[in-house]
Amino acid sequence: MELTERKKVILNAIVRNYLETGEPVGSRTISKYTDLNLSSATIRNEMSDLEEMGLIVQPHTSAGRIPSDQGYRIYVDAMLSEKEKEVDSMKAMLLDKEQKLENLLKQVAKQLADNTNYATMVSSPTMNKNRLKFLQISRVDSLHLLATIVLEGNLIKNKMIPVEEEMDDATILKLNILLNTNLNGVAVENINLGMVAALKGQAGEHSEVVGHVIDAAAESIMADESLEIYTSGANNILKYPELSDKQRASELINTFEEKSELTSLAESALSSQDRDIQVYIGNEMSLPAMKDCSVVTATYELAEGMRGTVGIIGPKRMDYDKVVSILSQMRHALDDLYKNAD
Repeated sequence: MELTERKKVILNAIVRNYLETGEPVGSRTISKYTDLNLSSATIRNEMSDLEEMGLIVQPHTSAGRIPSDQGYRIYVDAMLSEKEKEVDSMKAMLLDKEQKLENLLKQVAKQLADNTNYATMVSSPTMNKNRLKFLQISRVDSLHLLATIVLEGNLIKNKMIPVEEEMDDATILKLNILLNTNLNGVAVENINLGMVAALKGQAGEHSEVVGHVIDAAAESIMADESLEIYTSGANNILKYPELSDKQRASELINTFEEKSELTSLAESALSSQDRDIQVYIGNEMSLPAMKDCSVVTATYELAEGMRGTVGIIGPKRMDYDKVVSILSQMRHALDDLYKNAD
């Protein structure tokens, strides 16, 4: 006999109601518990079919029904499948958002280069106040689990965790609920030994797995992430005679290609507690390739603790008023641009 959608809803209602009350479930209870708008007689007929299928049983005459082991299995499998879909959907959403942010920052660099006629750089945001947003344990094979850790700002980290014996779906679901209930939104500095001990205690024989996941989360948050630098307009520098001779031009172009010195510059700007626009002239940057340049930087903030650097690089005789004005406008607009990129 086919398990129709109506039968699935009624079986789900019986299981959930029985889990909540511990009492056999009758047709009148189901009619109130669901929005199927079916009569008690129709529900009784459907329950009879479910009983014939071995999915529910009647513990004694004139009582309601309770789930059988097979009924529980269908309920649990459907629930786990739905949870997996939710997790996959969330991962896809976060990866899509991360890609949109990268495209947005590239567009910002190009727009600034076009508007100023100078070279530009934009750093990816770093997290200064990292919090856990979501944790997911999933099975890779019989002896390995994958811990997916989503940090504030939708940064995703993965960590492989070895296990001594295979864990069933119900146990993995239980651990996911335990971890997310207690750690969502928690800053790493607030994960203390007492909290870890309490979580391990609740995990029972799987305390070691919980310990590995918490360690992986802490490592992800504390990891020294390298900045991604997006550049545009490097050839604009060659338009200025004082920067266009062969040696200077080669050094500057190499700086934009290698990006390591630009990363140092961005990190220096981010380390400043002053969010005002900064102007570096010549040797003030301690970057030999830019000794004949000026760099104007601004720190943007997409969300609390999620900060990056925007910089404009040109000759010392750059139009500072124009550059500062454009950077100021871009810094204030970036947050709105990011929100609208969703």
